[in-house]
Amino acid sequence: MRWWSLANLVSNTGTWMQLTVQNLLVLQITGSAAATGLSLSVQAAPGLLMGVVGGTLVDRWPRKLTAAVSQALLGAVAFTTALLIAYDRLNLGALMTLAAVTGLIATVDGPACSLLGNDLVRPEDVPSAIGVGSLVHSAGRLAGAGLAGGAVALLGTGAAYAANGLSFLFVTAVIPFLRPAAGAAPQAGRPVADGARTPASASAPAPERRSVREGLAFFVRRPRLVALAGITGLSAVFGRNYGLTLAVLVTGPLAGGAGSFGTVSMALAAGGILGAVLGARLRRPSVRLVGTLAAAGALLQVAAGLSPSLAVLLVLVLPMAVVESVSDTAGTTVLQTDPPPHLRGRVLGVWSTAQTGWGLAGPPALGLLMETAGARGALVTGGLLIAGAAVAGRMLAARGVLAARPAPCPSVVPIPAPVPVPSGPGPRAAEHRVLTPVAA
Repeated sequence: MRWWSLANLVSNTGTWMQLTVQNLLVLQITGSAAATGLSLSVQAAPGLLMGVVGGTLVDRWPRKLTAAVSQALLGAVAFTTALLIAYDRLNLGALMTLAAVTGLIATVDGPACSLLGNDLVRPEDVPSAIGVGSLVHSAGRLAGAGLAGGAVALLGTGAAYAANGLSFLFVTAVIPFLRPAAGAAPQAGRPVADGARTPASASAPAPERRSVREGLAFFVRRPRLVALAGITGLSAVFGRNYGLTLAVLVTGPLAGGAGSFGTVSMALAAGGILGAVLGARLRRPSVRLVGTLAAAGALLQVAAGLSPSLAVLLVLVLPMAVVESVSDTAGTTVLQTDPPPHLRGRVLGVWSTAQTGWGLAGPPALGLLMETAGARGALVTGGLLIAGAAVAGRMLAARGVLAARPAPCPSVVPIPAPVPVPSGPGPRAAEHRVLTPVAA
């Protein structure tokens, strides 16, 4: 857990160093704000089109090898970009190609690294692992943004890409030394003691029979996952684009400046860290909890939209961020532990496709709402939509409309208690796993 957390901290720091200067680099090369948006869309497009395929490959291939190779490839892309910048050969065509390649690799790297973390923690420690991962992400974001300025000032824009490449190589070097915790979920190609396989792995289909359609069918026939996607997508579009809505609210109706919005951003960051700590204490999160937290956050958002002053807004944004962070931890735990082990990569692939879709649709939809209703109206309307959807979902669940139906996966049988696997260092801090109890 310590080594994987350190690797993720280094990786997140490098990633945020690159992200901090990426838009500036595109503007320097093209002089066009439209090109900046296009580069982001090109990088996101593979997740929308190929996310499910990437998740299927993760279910078929050995997880550690898949994660190590994908990290190494992402490092190669970052180093290539740094070299092109150093030799002044980076043009718009090369930039778009590299963005597309990065997005394509990420369709495999995302679920592989997420599920690799599951192998390093006990099932009951999954929420804690996610909470630690959230803390690592926040720390890496702060460190990366701070280091980017100094690196660019001293060594140029390419330094941020080179640093990101090194961070990927560090993760690649750590992965071979990671060992699964006792009771870790079975995965493709991983033997247990004396080369035997767990009973659960024997019940899973052979890797070559693990199809894209099977993952899609499981997701759409699993009401709790559909409900989770619905409330998360609605929150992502109308409730979490605070960099846009609160920026307009602070600098517009509340007559603040950039400094005031910086203070609001700091409060949001502090709330996110506090929420990650609280989320790490969850033991059995559920979709119902996610919906309740979404409704609570939405009502806080409505109050924020009606804030008469900056001081009142600052009082509200901290609990808003706390609720959002705890909700993320609960939702991620459900997403990555609800499916049987041999389907988790494909379920994450379906989720990646949906997440990319609402990520691309969110800013334009919210921008249109702000054009017609203003910043206050957008916050209030979005909050009411989210809260209403959460309440409606709770009522449907109470009436049995969202009762679970069996997913069409003939190969899935009840998973017995896992056979303990000889383990190395203790659990890890990135993602999630099976819910069956670990044998004593």
